[in-house]
Amino acid sequence: MSQNYEFYNTRANEAAAEAAKATLDNVRERALRSETAWREMADRALQMEQEREVAKEEREKRQAEAAEAAAAQPEAVA
Repeated sequence: MSQNYEFYNTRANEAAAEAAKATLDNVRERALRSETAWREMADRALQMEQEREVAKEEREKRQAEAAEAAAAQPEAVA
């Protein structure tokens, strides 16, 4: 997992804990809004990491195919 995901998820958990122990409604609501925002950031970070992994795999596949095609072609004689 990405460090960003871990960071955002940790902050979301902290905000959830703060909301759970809050005695004032406005403090609880603020903590819940904060938790929601942190969770959204964590989700985006995780999605971005997954997309990067897919792009990396596709890039490696294209490179392997190009290398294979280059190896299959006969060398030009000068």
